Amino acid sequence: MMEFSAATGPKLMLDETSLMDIGGCVVEGIDIAPKEAVPDDGDARISHSVQGFLFTCGPDHIRHREPIPGRSDNKVFPLHGSAAGHAARVLWTKFENGNAECRADIDIVTVEGLPARIERHWFIDGGTGETHLKDRVVNTSDQTVPAFLMYHMNIGGKWFDEGTRLEGAMLEDGGFPWRFGKDGGDIFCVEAPATRDGLAEVRLGPMVAVGGKTLRVRVKADTLPHLQVWRNQTAPADVLGIEPVSHRWVPRAELEEAGEFVMLKPGESREYGLSFAFV
Repeated sequence: MMEFSAATGPKLMLDETSLMDIGGCVVEGIDIAPKEAVPDDGDARISHSVQGFLFTCGPDHIRHREPIPGRSDNKVFPLHGSAAGHAARVLWTKFENGNAECRADIDIVTVEGLPARIERHWFIDGGTGETHLKDRVVNTSDQTVPAFLMYHMNIGGKWFDEGTRLEGAMLEDGGFPWRFGKDGGDIFCVEAPATRDGLAEVRLGPMVAVGGKTLRVRVKADTLPHLQVWRNQTAPADVLGIEPVSHRWVPRAELEEAGEFVMLKPGESREYGLSFAFV
C-alpha cells in the first residue's frame, strides 16, 4: 500500500496490487474502511478489495455472476467484473504546494480474454481536503465491446450512530437514517441525475466517531447516472456501501435488450469520475 495524503483531508492507502484502489481511509485518526467486516463471496480478488474504502467494478461486467452468452464451457462473468486484482503501473506521484497527485495505468484482461486499460488520476486538494478521482477506460482490443463501471465506497457500520443519515436529492424525501430497509441489510438503486455542474451529490453523516464529519460524495452523472446503496449488518458483516454506477440494477440481458449497453469501438474510451470530502 502507498500512503497518499495532502496538507488537509484524509490519509489514504492506495493499493498498487489492485488498480490503485483505496484500502485504508483515515479520518480524524480513524480508519473507516470496513476491513474484514464484509461478506465473503468466494472470489479472492473481491474479498481483498471489498475490505477497503473504495474499489472498482468493471469494465466488462458489474454486480453479480452471469453466464457468458454463446459459451459452452460454463464460464461466467465474474462477480463485479474483471478489474480487481490487476496491478497498477504508477507513472508519477507529486506532493507539491500541499496537494497530492498520482497517475497510474492499469492494463486489464477481461474474462473474455480481451485487453482494456484504465488510466487513473488521483488528486487531493490540500486547501479543501477534497479527493478527486478521474478514470478513462480505453478499449485496447480489436473488438467492439460494452463498457460498465461501478465504484464501491465501503464504510464500516461500527462508525455510525443514531444521528447518521443518508441524504441526497435522488433519495426518497431527500434522505433517511442509515439503517434503511429490512433488518440486517438491504439494497436499492435509483437514478441520480446531476443537480449542479454535471454532478450528483450524496452525503453520509454526521459521524460522531470522526469528529462529527459527514462524507460528501460528488459523482460525474453523465457516465454514472445511477446510485446503488447497500448495507449488511448480518454478523460478522458490518458495512454500508455508496456505489455510483453506470447502469440500472437489472440483468445484463435486460440492459442489452433495452439498448442500454455503452459500446466502445477499438481505441475508443469513456470517462468516469467522482470526488469525496469529509466536511
